[in-house]
Amino acid sequence: MKNVLLVGAGGFAGSVARYLVALAVPFSGTGFPFATFAVNLLGSFLIGFISELALSTTLLSPEARLLLTTGFCGGFTTFSTAMYETGGLMRDGEALYASLYVAGSLAGGLACLFSGTLLAKLWQ
Repeated sequence: MKNVLLVGAGGFAGSVARYLVALAVPFSGTGFPFATFAVNLLGSFLIGFISELALSTTLLSPEARLLLTTGFCGGFTTFSTAMYETGGLMRDGEALYASLYVAGSLAGGLACLFSGTLLAKLWQ
């Protein structure tokens, strides 16, 4: 139960931080989603930094890692987790799986987005 509460508290803080970034970096007239782009890059940096500190030093306990990576970074952006997992595949020498994961996530995500949109339109 303690781990669930840690993830929930971190997720809450990450979601609030994500919302605050959206307020600070409003959607531009160019159509480019700068806030989401910034969050994805920052989240990827944070999960890499936090995970490396937790795995290679004693600066962060397993509980702090859970709070900050799964909780905060997960609430801030799930893109960071996808990039961390892709990096793990690449570190393990699984470039093919890493490529399939990235391409499949993007193509599959877009396909699911449009499928959900279509279903919602049919529902109306």
